[in-house]
Amino acid sequence: MIDTETVIIRPLGATDEPAWRALWTGYLEFYKTSVPEAVYASTFTRLLNDDPQDFLGFVAEVDGQLVGLVHFLFHRHGWRIENVCYLQDLYADPSVRGKGVGRKLIEAVYAAADAEDAPSVYWLTQDDNTAGRKLYDRVGQLTNFIKYQRPA
Repeated sequence: MIDTETVIIRPLGATDEPAWRALWTGYLEFYKTSVPEAVYASTFTRLLNDDPQDFLGFVAEVDGQLVGLVHFLFHRHGWRIENVCYLQDLYADPSVRGKGVGRKLIEAVYAAADAEDAPSVYWLTQDDNTAGRKLYDRVGQLTNFIKYQRPA
């Protein structure tokens, strides 16, 4: 059993690739999707890159084991002078769900956004992600926007 005091949130590092890959695979499987190997490699490289337009990543660690991840990026917004922050991927291993890992990862993104003077952090989830939405209702504000995308 973990408590939130034992969870360490830190930036993703180069040596985290195998554990990150396992967690991100779990995330993709949760959303019933997969990506080719080239996307795994590209995404991990981007997460470690110094380019301010690339993604950033934090991981949650308990007793030396990675148990969660979050990917986010800063981007321009037509309605603001400051950049905004898009939280793209959030995942906690099923063994630690409900124990504060997701909250701590979101709070780390909030802190990163504050450090970059980005006044807005936003994310998307599926309508039927009941467990995730319980957390999101506590740490965020539901908006009335509906997502559309170009057909495949």
